[in-house]
Amino acid sequence: ETDQRMRVRLVALAHNAHESQDSWGGDGKLAFGAGLSNMTDPDVHLTDFTGRKRLWFEVGQPEDKPLLKACSQADAVRLYVYAHQADIWWKGMESKLSRLDKLQVWRLPTEAAQELESLAERSMQLQATIHDQVLTLSSDKGSVSLEATRWKGVAKPGAEPGRDSSASQRDRGQRGDRRGLGAQHARPQ
Repeated sequence: ETDQRMRVRLVALAHNAHESQDSWGGDGKLAFGAGLSNMTDPDVHLTDFTGRKRLWFEVGQPEDKPLLKACSQADAVRLYVYAHQADIWWKGMESKLSRLDKLQVWRLPTEAAQELESLAERSMQLQATIHDQVLTLSSDKGSVSLEATRWKGVAKPGAEPGRDSSASQRDRGQRGDRRGLGAQHARPQ
């Protein structure tokens, strides 16, 4: 797993940290999956106390088959794409993924995903804050802000921290919220 991919998994976790409480009344645990070492495991997941996968998160530009499987095993699936080639990938995949009602696709700005490297340390302590749909990750080394754009999927009103690509500026101002999340993450060697 590349450092950038690991950091995007961290963004996915922070972007959705509120879901356990907001959507399932605190009944669940949001955690990292095995990553690339186990391709059948989600990159990040919210699992309730019965073991049921409520949210399944993937990062990168997967084929449609792993996303089909994820949609069959979880209540909701969120994909975070972040590389320069994401626009080209989306043009080829959009029609294949359109039938997956449980899937949301989020585009992270490539430059912001690369800027996350400035926060990387062998052992990191980060503060994540979402305000007006902008996620800010901060540490003693500085901060990086990014705003995800929703390419696919419908959000529950008021439950999504990111930005819908079809939302108007007026609507965005009304949906703003403020959440904080402290997170510690050890960087792999």
